[in-house]
Amino acid sequence: MGKLPTNDLKKLLAPVRSGSDVIVPPMPGYDSGVHLLNDKCVVVSTDPCLNVPEQWFGWLLVHFAASDVALFGASPKFCAINLLAAPVTCVEALRRVMSQAAQAADELGMSIVTGHTGMYEEVGTLIGVCTAYGIVERDKLITPGNAKAEDMVLCTKMLGLEALVNFALMQPVAATKLFGREQAEKLGTMVPMQSCVKEALLLAETGKVHAMHDATEGGLLAALNELADASGVGFRVEYERILISNEAKKLQKHFGLTNEQMLALSSTGCVVAAVEASTARDVKQLLQDMGYAASIIGTFTQERERIIIENGVEKPFPTAAEDLYDRILSSQV
Repeated sequence: MGKLPTNDLKKLLAPVRSGSDVIVPPMPGYDSGVHLLNDKCVVVSTDPCLNVPEQWFGWLLVHFAASDVALFGASPKFCAINLLAAPVTCVEALRRVMSQAAQAADELGMSIVTGHTGMYEEVGTLIGVCTAYGIVERDKLITPGNAKAEDMVLCTKMLGLEALVNFALMQPVAATKLFGREQAEKLGTMVPMQSCVKEALLLAETGKVHAMHDATEGGLLAALNELADASGVGFRVEYERILISNEAKKLQKHFGLTNEQMLALSSTGCVVAAVEASTARDVKQLLQDMGYAASIIGTFTQERERIIIENGVEKPFPTAAEDLYDRILSSQV
């Protein structure tokens, strides 16, 4: 379930032919594409939204796509929204979603320019799709394929953030038992942290970030592997440097998750960045000064090997692990 494996995606994209004005075509590891418009770069990203808290559906719908645009160094400016609903859906529910989406767009200075809304027998639950657009100078464009050997691996926010927050909202009774009422309620207020628009643009403005990716589906595990694949580098990271909250550790113990499964846990809002080594600590401090948790967890390397160090022991970084986000939210792990 979820995203296609890389090899299957490559086969799917094989027939696609892009014109000379497309400088970043569709390919694995790239959550946005880029085409030229005169002397500017237009960054385009499209994302689905489903199985998220209904009171935040429209807000997250816009921010998911806008975040991918921002990770390429472009400020998101325009978007198109599609809502596909089951026949039993009331129009008022769709109106609430669109109101949330409009609020998110207003907050980001974006304009909703078009879309599609309909109810269909084949649709069992609400599905949203947002396509976002941003414009950036060509020399300011950032892509996942530009991480360099000796760059530091910098991560923002906490591992498993998305799963924790949405679990607290969608399974409030279970979350209260696991975390206590006060902490469960606090987690439920942290939905806005699932957007990375602001810190991605902040990182881009430093001029010291060579590549960025967000730890969405597949978590930190997928993000690091996709950055390495796209850039042709390896990496060495330390598990103990990854920011993991006490609540995430409780979730891990409660559901019996391995460390590999924790690495793969959907963490939308968390940015993984390749930062110029000489400035990495200054960039980290800048993020912290702006209120973002951040940690330098390792280094990108010329050698293609991917290593994780746990308790002082080196071992191969996992190339795949199941993201249990959906099963955690349904408490079926």
